[in-house]
Order: sequence, then C-alpha cells, then structure tokens
Amino acid sequence: MSRRRSAPRATTPRLLPSSPCPCGLPAAYGDCCGRLHRGQAAATTAESLMRSRFSAFAVQDAAYLLRTWHPDTRPDEVDFDPTLRWTRLEVLSTTEGGAFHAEGTVAFRAHWTEGREEGVLAEHSRFVRYEGAWVYLDALSLD
Repeated sequence: MSRRRSAPRATTPRLLPSSPCPCGLPAAYGDCCGRLHRGQAAATTAESLMRSRFSAFAVQDAAYLLRTWHPDTRPDEVDFDPTLRWTRLEVLSTTEGGAFHAEGTVAFRAHWTEGREEGVLAEHSRFVRYEGAWVYLDALSLD
C-alpha cells in the first residue's frame, strides 16, 4: 500500500495473538499474519504477502514492511500517521502469484479511518520473487 505520510511516531498498535487477524482471514493474528511478522513463516503466495503487509500496516510493523519490499522500490523508512487506522481488507482479484510463478498481482481495497473520516485505498499491487521470497514491487491506484 502506498498511503504514507510524514507524522510523529505514535505508540504502535499491538494485537494479542488471539485477536482476529486484520487481513480478514478467519484466523487469529498469532496463527495468521503474526507468524510472518515474527519471521516464523514466509508468504507462500503473492496474496498471502499482500494480506500480511496490510496487517503490518494495521499494527505499524515497519521492519516487516521494509523487509518485504523489493530493494529497487523500497523507501528508506515507513512513516505511519498516528491518527490513521487500517480497518478492513477486501481482496478483489489475483493473477499468478502462486508456488510456480515469478510474479503476481493483487487488486484490493483497504479500508481506513482517520478520526471520524472513513475512506478506501484501492490498489493493484505487483509482487515478484526476489532471492526466492515474495516481495512487494509497486502498485497502480484503482481510484
């Protein structure tokens, strides 16, 4: 996701391992994206990487986001807006991005709130394999 703003660092939102995973799959955070964030598992598809990156934005895990960003397009840092909360992910479609692919795309809508304002970031993200692992390359806006 490319919605980034420069803002003072806020307290990082934390989820309990038993909390519902922000990615929208019917699993607890600790058993779902939390495993990827902790480095206990790797994303096996472009979609699973997309979901784990959405969850990383939701919990403000900059280290995971940077680690899963292609070095050619990775920023120096990820700045989180302390008033912005990512609330829901809708995966609209995927192309390739499986075990036998070198690239894949995921179209999605990421819902957010900022104070009383609600919005949606629509994006078509591109993922590639880099050194054997899925990484985020770049995105096109769907707005």
